[in-house]
Amino acid sequence: MEIRVAIFEDNKLVRDAMEAILNGTKGYLCCGAFADAIHLYEKIERCKPDVVMMDIELPVLNGIEATKQIKEKYPDLKVLIQTVFDDPSRIFQALSAGASGYVMKNDSPSRQLEAVNEIFNGGAAISSLIAKKVLEFFTNQNVILTQVENVDYVLTEREMEVLKMMTCGYNFHTISKECFISYETVRTHVKRIYKKLHVTSKAEAILKASQQQIV
Repeated sequence: MEIRVAIFEDNKLVRDAMEAILNGTKGYLCCGAFADAIHLYEKIERCKPDVVMMDIELPVLNGIEATKQIKEKYPDLKVLIQTVFDDPSRIFQALSAGASGYVMKNDSPSRQLEAVNEIFNGGAAISSLIAKKVLEFFTNQNVILTQVENVDYVLTEREMEVLKMMTCGYNFHTISKECFISYETVRTHVKRIYKKLHVTSKAEAILKASQQQIV
Protein backbone atom coordinates (compact mmCIF):
# COMPACT_ATOMS: atom_id res chain seq x y z
CA MET A 1 0.00 0.00 0.00
CA GLU A 2 1.36 3.41 -0.99
CA ILE A 3 1.18 6.43 1.30
CA ARG A 4 -0.35 9.26 -0.72
CA VAL A 5 1.42 12.54 0.05
CA ALA A 6 0.47 16.07 -0.99
CA ILE A 7 3.20 18.71 -0.91
CA PHE A 8 2.55 22.41 -0.24
CA GLU A 9 5.83 24.21 -0.88
CA ASP A 10 6.43 27.52 -2.67
CA ASN A 11 10.10 26.81 -3.49
CA LYS A 12 10.00 24.95 -6.82
CA LEU A 13 13.39 23.30 -6.35
CA VAL A 14 12.42 21.95 -2.93
CA ARG A 15 8.98 20.94 -4.18
CA ASP A 16 10.32 19.12 -7.24
CA ALA A 17 13.03 17.39 -5.20
CA MET A 18 10.56 16.12 -2.60
CA GLU A 19 8.17 14.97 -5.30
CA ALA A 20 10.97 13.01 -6.99
CA ILE A 21 12.06 11.44 -3.68
CA LEU A 22 8.52 10.33 -2.87
CA ASN A 23 7.82 8.90 -6.32
CA GLY A 24 11.19 7.20 -6.39
CA THR A 25 10.71 5.42 -3.08
CA LYS A 26 8.68 2.24 -2.76
CA GLY A 27 5.61 2.67 -0.59
CA TYR A 28 5.20 6.41 -1.26
CA LEU A 29 3.35 8.40 -3.91
CA CYS A 30 3.23 12.16 -4.44
CA CYS A 31 -0.42 12.71 -5.36
CA GLY A 32 -0.10 16.49 -5.64
CA ALA A 33 2.52 19.24 -5.42
CA PHE A 34 1.38 22.83 -4.94
CA ALA A 35 3.11 26.21 -4.70
CA ASP A 36 0.47 27.65 -2.35
CA ALA A 37 -2.56 26.73 -0.27
CA ILE A 38 -5.06 28.87 -2.18
CA HIS A 39 -8.25 26.90 -2.91
CA LEU A 40 -6.98 24.49 -0.28
CA TYR A 41 -10.04 22.25 -0.06
CA GLU A 42 -10.25 21.85 -3.83
CA LYS A 43 -6.62 20.70 -3.92
CA ILE A 44 -7.15 18.25 -1.07
CA GLU A 45 -10.27 16.83 -2.68
CA ARG A 46 -8.51 16.47 -6.02
CA CYS A 47 -5.50 14.51 -4.80
CA LYS A 48 -6.98 12.81 -1.70
CA PRO A 49 -3.75 12.48 0.33
CA ASP A 50 -3.07 10.40 3.42
CA VAL A 51 -0.42 12.87 4.56
CA VAL A 52 0.16 16.55 3.80
CA MET A 53 3.68 18.00 3.86
CA MET A 54 3.16 21.66 4.68
CA ASP A 55 5.61 24.55 4.48
CA ILE A 56 5.00 27.35 7.00
CA GLU A 57 5.98 30.31 4.81
CA LEU A 58 3.45 30.02 2.00
CA PRO A 59 2.14 33.09 0.15
CA VAL A 60 -1.34 34.45 0.96
CA LEU A 61 -2.38 31.57 3.26
CA ASN A 62 0.48 30.48 5.47
CA GLY A 63 1.09 26.89 6.50
CA ILE A 64 -0.12 27.25 10.07
CA GLU A 65 -3.49 28.67 9.04
CA ALA A 66 -3.73 26.10 6.24
CA THR A 67 -3.10 23.34 8.79
CA LYS A 68 -5.90 24.67 10.99
CA GLN A 69 -8.29 24.66 8.05
CA ILE A 70 -7.29 21.15 7.05
CA LYS A 71 -7.82 19.78 10.56
CA GLU A 72 -11.20 21.50 10.84
CA LYS A 73 -12.53 19.92 7.63
CA TYR A 74 -10.45 16.73 7.57
CA PRO A 75 -9.68 15.88 11.21
CA ASP A 76 -8.18 12.49 10.31
CA LEU A 77 -5.80 13.86 7.67
CA LYS A 78 -2.21 13.96 8.94
CA VAL A 79 -0.14 17.13 8.47
CA LEU A 80 3.65 17.19 8.61
CA ILE A 81 5.15 20.66 8.93
CA GLN A 82 8.34 21.04 6.92
CA THR A 83 10.25 24.28 7.40
CA VAL A 84 13.58 26.03 7.89
CA PHE A 85 12.33 27.60 11.12
CA ASP A 86 13.13 26.03 14.48
CA ASP A 87 11.76 28.94 16.52
CA PRO A 88 9.94 27.51 19.58
CA SER A 89 6.90 29.77 19.20
CA ARG A 90 6.44 28.69 15.56
CA ILE A 91 6.76 25.05 16.57
CA PHE A 92 4.13 25.57 19.27
CA GLN A 93 1.82 27.34 16.82
CA ALA A 94 2.16 24.52 14.29
CA LEU A 95 1.48 21.78 16.81
CA SER A 96 -1.42 23.76 18.31
CA ALA A 97 -2.90 24.05 14.81
CA GLY A 98 -3.10 20.27 14.68
CA ALA A 99 0.12 19.21 12.96
CA SER A 100 1.16 15.63 13.70
CA GLY A 101 4.84 16.27 13.11
CA TYR A 102 7.48 18.90 12.51
CA VAL A 103 10.65 18.33 10.49
CA MET A 104 13.36 20.61 9.20
CA LYS A 105 14.00 21.07 5.48
CA ASN A 106 17.67 20.31 6.04
CA ASP A 107 16.80 16.92 7.53
CA SER A 108 17.92 14.04 5.33
CA PRO A 109 15.45 12.65 2.76
CA SER A 110 15.37 9.40 4.70
CA ARG A 111 14.37 11.25 7.86
CA GLN A 112 11.59 13.09 6.02
CA LEU A 113 10.25 9.84 4.57
CA GLU A 114 10.47 8.27 8.02
CA ALA A 115 8.46 11.19 9.43
CA VAL A 116 5.75 10.72 6.78
CA ASN A 117 5.55 7.04 7.68
CA GLU A 118 5.46 7.77 11.41
CA ILE A 119 2.49 10.12 11.28
CA PHE A 120 0.68 7.96 8.72
CA ASN A 121 0.82 5.14 11.25
CA GLY A 122 -0.44 7.29 14.11
CA GLY A 123 2.83 8.49 15.56
CA ALA A 124 4.17 11.98 16.20
CA ALA A 125 7.20 12.83 14.07
CA ILE A 126 9.11 15.26 16.26
CA SER A 127 12.87 15.08 16.62
CA SER A 128 14.54 15.23 20.03
CA LEU A 129 15.81 18.71 19.16
CA ILE A 130 12.32 19.96 18.33
CA ALA A 131 10.90 18.33 21.46
CA LYS A 132 13.57 20.05 23.51
CA LYS A 133 12.70 23.42 22.01
CA VAL A 134 9.01 22.92 22.77
CA LEU A 135 9.87 22.00 26.37
CA GLU A 136 12.12 25.06 26.66
CA PHE A 137 9.32 27.21 25.28
CA PHE A 138 6.88 25.95 27.92
CA THR A 139 9.48 26.38 30.66
CA ASN A 140 10.68 29.83 29.63
CA GLN A 141 7.15 31.14 29.21
CA ASN A 142 6.05 29.67 32.55
CA VAL A 143 3.24 27.92 30.72
CA ILE A 144 0.44 26.58 32.88
CA LEU A 145 -2.39 24.89 31.03
CA THR A 146 -5.63 26.14 32.53
CA GLN A 147 -9.31 25.67 31.97
CA VAL A 148 -11.01 28.18 29.72
CA GLU A 149 -12.05 31.28 31.65
CA ASN A 150 -15.10 33.29 30.69
CA VAL A 151 -13.28 36.63 30.67
CA ASP A 152 -14.00 39.61 28.45
CA TYR A 153 -10.64 41.17 27.65
CA VAL A 154 -12.40 44.10 25.93
CA LEU A 155 -10.39 43.77 22.73
CA THR A 156 -11.52 45.98 19.88
CA GLU A 157 -12.44 44.47 16.52
CA ARG A 158 -9.08 45.52 15.08
CA GLU A 159 -7.18 44.14 18.08
CA MET A 160 -9.00 40.82 17.68
CA GLU A 161 -8.04 40.79 14.00
CA VAL A 162 -4.38 41.47 14.80
CA LEU A 163 -4.34 38.86 17.57
CA LYS A 164 -5.87 36.24 15.30
CA MET A 165 -3.25 36.91 12.64
CA MET A 166 -0.53 36.62 15.28
CA THR A 167 -1.85 33.19 16.31
CA CYS A 168 -1.80 32.16 12.64
CA GLY A 169 1.93 32.92 12.48
CA TYR A 170 1.91 36.26 10.67
CA ASN A 171 4.72 38.69 11.51
CA PHE A 172 4.08 42.39 12.09
CA HIS A 173 5.11 43.40 8.56
CA THR A 174 2.66 40.90 7.03
CA ILE A 175 -0.12 42.03 9.38
CA SER A 176 0.59 45.59 8.30
CA LYS A 177 0.16 44.68 4.62
CA GLU A 178 -2.90 42.48 5.15
CA CYS A 179 -4.71 45.08 7.28
CA PHE A 180 -3.59 48.07 5.19
CA ILE A 181 -2.15 49.83 8.22
CA SER A 182 1.36 51.01 9.04
CA TYR A 183 3.91 48.88 10.84
CA GLU A 184 3.89 51.33 13.78
CA THR A 185 0.09 51.08 14.01
CA VAL A 186 0.43 47.31 14.25
CA ARG A 187 2.96 47.75 17.07
CA THR A 188 0.52 50.05 18.87
CA HIS A 189 -2.29 47.50 18.59
CA VAL A 190 0.02 44.76 19.83
CA LYS A 191 1.10 46.80 22.86
CA ARG A 192 -2.58 47.33 23.75
CA ILE A 193 -3.28 43.61 23.29
CA TYR A 194 -0.40 42.75 25.64
CA LYS A 195 -1.74 45.16 28.25
CA LYS A 196 -5.32 43.84 28.05
CA LEU A 197 -4.24 40.18 28.15
CA HIS A 198 -1.70 40.86 30.92
CA VAL A 199 1.18 39.37 28.93
CA THR A 200 4.59 40.68 27.95
CA SER A 201 5.48 38.89 24.72
CA LYS A 202 4.10 37.63 21.42
CA ALA A 203 4.53 34.03 22.52
CA GLU A 204 2.56 34.63 25.72
CA ALA A 205 -0.20 36.41 23.80
CA ILE A 206 -0.48 33.54 21.32
CA LEU A 207 -0.48 30.97 24.11
CA LYS A 208 -3.14 32.78 26.12
CA ALA A 209 -5.30 33.36 23.05
CA SER A 210 -5.11 29.64 22.26
CA GLN A 211 -5.69 28.41 25.82
CA GLN A 212 -8.53 30.81 26.56
CA GLN A 213 -10.08 30.46 23.09
CA ILE A 214 -10.07 34.22 22.68
CA VAL A 215 -9.89 34.05 18.87
